[in-house]
Amino acid sequence: MGAEARVIVEIPYTPRPIQNEIHEGRGRFSVLVCHRRFGKTVMCINELIKCALRHPGASGHPPRFAYVAPQYKQAKTAAWDYLLYYTEPIPGRVVNIAELRVDLPNGARVSLYGADNPDSLRGMYLDGVVLDEYAQMSPRVWGEVIRPLLSDRGGWAIFIGTPMGHNEFYERFRSAEALGWYVRTFKSSETGYLSEEELSQARREMSAEQYAQEFECSWQAPMLGAYYGRLIEEAENDGRVCSVPHDPGVTVETWWDLGIGDSTVLWFVQRVGREYHAIDYYESRGQPLSHYVSVLQARREERRYVYSDHVLPHDVEARELMAGKTRVEMLESLGISPVVIKRHSVDDGIEGVRRILPMTWFDEKRCERGIDALRQYRADWIDKRQTLNTAPLHDWASHAADAFRQGAMHSPQAAPKWEPIEYDNRGIV
Repeated sequence: MGAEARVIVEIPYTPRPIQNEIHEGRGRFSVLVCHRRFGKTVMCINELIKCALRHPGASGHPPRFAYVAPQYKQAKTAAWDYLLYYTEPIPGRVVNIAELRVDLPNGARVSLYGADNPDSLRGMYLDGVVLDEYAQMSPRVWGEVIRPLLSDRGGWAIFIGTPMGHNEFYERFRSAEALGWYVRTFKSSETGYLSEEELSQARREMSAEQYAQEFECSWQAPMLGAYYGRLIEEAENDGRVCSVPHDPGVTVETWWDLGIGDSTVLWFVQRVGREYHAIDYYESRGQPLSHYVSVLQARREERRYVYSDHVLPHDVEARELMAGKTRVEMLESLGISPVVIKRHSVDDGIEGVRRILPMTWFDEKRCERGIDALRQYRADWIDKRQTLNTAPLHDWASHAADAFRQGAMHSPQAAPKWEPIEYDNRGIV
């Protein structure tokens, strides 16, 4: 038998010198901070194609590669056309439009996904993944979902994007070098990819903060459209993001956002004088109401929380067809007496949060995810109109922000203070 014939495929992609340096020199884990118009999506799609074509394969386990954008629709808009274009010269490729994937003749597959539904990735394996615009993704996407998918294959990952304030991408960037990862920052003033005329025009048309973030890769500029970005930054600068211990002489409120097929959030907050102490935070998804009641039980038993008001949004009074009960009724049957916030406009709620944030202290460890969510909660950007929407973007950050908004709109009837008594293990106190 003769040797297998090798087919030479010429992909219509010529990387710039910097991109070529990345293709040749990146590590197993890489963090790339890039200015706008750097060409990161084209580069990353071609890195996936190259690795898919060159992968030797494994018996019974064909190679799998993924491009993940913050939202599925972003993956389709930003990367699908590139994936089709650059794989077109490959003989025998198979395109699956419904699943946004391309199968290659060696059995390898390149697929597009959205981080807005990270659970769609569970149960598979990956040989390589690109997380594009990672600053806009939930922190759980990497640790809970994608990292385990790489383990048995020794797969690689590229985190890439433009800064959007202090968030999970910032933390990944800050810790990557100490972990021995490949880390690079590419500013427009250094790459020469954009003309000085274009940059000068951008400086005139953008705020200084926007220009610094988008073209000079500044981590300090607040996120465009962020409702609470500056207030969270002020809290950090004032030292109000720190260790905030539970005061056993003050009751604990819980502020909820209940998701159906989505995340449910609980903030644990104490009112101490005029201050709000956010001492704890919990978030999960796909769990019954009894699960969250058990979380309250556990906090009460382990951390000695004594509860006052459990604050929930108005929609908990809607009756569910399958259960035949409202979620208020279901919670009451589990021993919880909710305080239901009257319906209010989102704008009023946002102003309520802005009012209390300067008086709020956050436990930096237990509330870390909630703090990141408040920092990233923002108005949606409308590409067609090139303007911010009047409504908030519904993404991973909105659940924590919505729960905090309920608490900001709540006025307790009595001062939430109590005298310590002998500890009682009956029911939810």
